[in-house]
Amino acid sequence: MLDALSSGSTILLVLAALAAFAVVVTAVRIAVKLAIRLGLIAAVVLAALYAVGVVSL
Repeated sequence: MLDALSSGSTILLVLAALAAFAVVVTAVRIAVKLAIRLGLIAAVVLAALYAVGVVSL
């Protein structure tokens, strides 16, 4: 696969780099959204456990 990329023209290499960058940006955005949601869920669960008295801080 690397041979095909390195033997191609400069335009194809630039397009491949842009596509890879777009994939990375999309993956990071999805990961951040999931992390925020999981953090909110964990905070709600912890607050509920604290309110019930299962967890004492």
